[in-house]
Amino acid sequence: MMPSPELLARLSRVDTPTICNALELVVPERRAKGFTIRPFVVAQPELGPIVGFARTATIRAREPTSRSAAAMKALRLDYYRYVAAVPGTPTVVVIQDLDDPPGFGAFWGEVNTAVHKGLGCLGCITNGSIRDLASLAPGFQLLAGSVGPSHAWVHVEAFGVDVEVHGMSVRHGDLVHADRHGAVVIPLEAAERLPEAIELCARREAPILTAARAPGFTVEKLAAAWAEAEDIH
Repeated sequence: MMPSPELLARLSRVDTPTICNALELVVPERRAKGFTIRPFVVAQPELGPIVGFARTATIRAREPTSRSAAAMKALRLDYYRYVAAVPGTPTVVVIQDLDDPPGFGAFWGEVNTAVHKGLGCLGCITNGSIRDLASLAPGFQLLAGSVGPSHAWVHVEAFGVDVEVHGMSVRHGDLVHADRHGAVVIPLEAAERLPEAIELCARREAPILTAARAPGFTVEKLAAAWAEAEDIH
């Protein structure tokens, strides 16, 4: 079942580490997978989390494409049509840069953030590079592998394909949650159970945090707080 707009809004009010904690309760078999494992350059760290359905693509920038100019124009427009395929559905673009090392040329800057925001995207997660940091579309989040000055020969290779960015595997349509910490894929079948798990995590943390922040905190008080937390279900 697809998550409702109300559920997506609720999930967007908590950070990505909290989502990861809740997923450990709801789908414990995913504890060691499904999230990014390397740090990003975050273009606008003051922005809150983004939650949307993945639109995937691969890019290269080190060498010119072998396709004709007409073919590349058609591919680029087809890519934008793919991004905008479901109006009103929040999307997050996940782009794998295939260059080695990635980031030789930036796909993301002033123009592409404006275009993608206009097409309903909330942001992008990429191992590639970004630029135009002072001119990015307001409210459009970018999590990137690096910052660079040039777009070089950057071009879309394919879209709607399986990608991997900083250890996170993503397929078209996956539900992705991201903020300044990184990103995680939320299994659609688990999304409805996350709010309850988030509340349980908070209740279990509360005794430990209360004890730790109080005067006279000791290891013995920590042990008692842990025991109290373990009894919360």
